[in-house]
Amino acid sequence: MKIKRRVKSKRFRGSQTARRGHKARTRGSGNQGGKGWSGTGKRGKAKKTLVIRMTGGGNTYFGASKTLRRGTAPIKLQVINLDNIEKDLARFVQNGIAKAAKGGYELTLTGYKILGDGEVSQKLHITATRASASAKNKIEKAGGSLALRDNEENEKFSDAKAAPEEEKKASASAPATKAKKAPAAKK
Repeated sequence: MKIKRRVKSKRFRGSQTARRGHKARTRGSGNQGGKGWSGTGKRGKAKKTLVIRMTGGGNTYFGASKTLRRGTAPIKLQVINLDNIEKDLARFVQNGIAKAAKGGYELTLTGYKILGDGEVSQKLHITATRASASAKNKIEKAGGSLALRDNEENEKFSDAKAAPEEEKKASASAPATKAKKAPAAKK
């Protein structure tokens, strides 16, 4: 009759030495991957639970290179075609995205790129983040207009950049009004 034994690692759980001989054998930093944050690299993950706790629970320390890249992330825009705009115009009006204007509709689609698939039968005045050239042509051909607007950070930057240029133009166009000094009297 064969006796079923528990695995050794399970049998030694809770014992003081866990079959390693004496306690001090696994006490040092050598068995823990090093002191502090050392040993927390992507491959070892010896201190993964510690790192997750220390970084606030959001696992941003480990991950593929794309998640750890520095710099600002590119703006991710949603895409919408002209035929979808025409089809969903009633829903846009209901949700407050569009409103009826003179002979057409005004739409504010920030965060969207407008693509030119489909035809436009109504006059649309659209404000969007980006648009394709074909979409712009089709909207203007139907009698509408398309205004492109970058995100707010770019607007602030462009406004700040434009202000000094306007001051230079104003100072250049202003007439020179320097008073000439009168010659000093001789004694």
